[in-house]
Amino acid sequence: MKRYLTLLLLPLLFMAASCTKTQNNTVVPNQTVFANVSSSKWSTSDGGKTYSVILNVPQLDSYSNHYDGILVYITFDGSTYEQIAEVYNGIAYSYSHNVGSLEIDIQAANGTSTITPPGSLGVKIVLIPSS
Repeated sequence: MKRYLTLLLLPLLFMAASCTKTQNNTVVPNQTVFANVSSSKWSTSDGGKTYSVILNVPQLDSYSNHYDGILVYITFDGSTYEQIAEVYNGIAYSYSHNVGSLEIDIQAANGTSTITPPGSLGVKIVLIPSS
């Protein structure tokens, strides 16, 4: 009896194993925004220990601000991009974002020294959709 039951269930097992699931994956491309920061746009409110610049990023809507991934890169020479947050030549670079804007802050790596803001630099902002 067990043999007959096994023979009856064996085809069902093969049929179940041969089923494939299909997924409808929709790929939403990343969005990249470029900006330039001139040396005159940096401002300080603590005597030169921290400098900030606020960039207008209208693509950073409420949904993106809350759900999407935001990556920021800077370039001093127009060809080599470095992701921030990082320390470069003793200066710590960081950023924060809100609806419609992104703020880049720089300060000495030790957090206490005064610094000179960088010259002009390029910024690449990558908005990565999340589902």
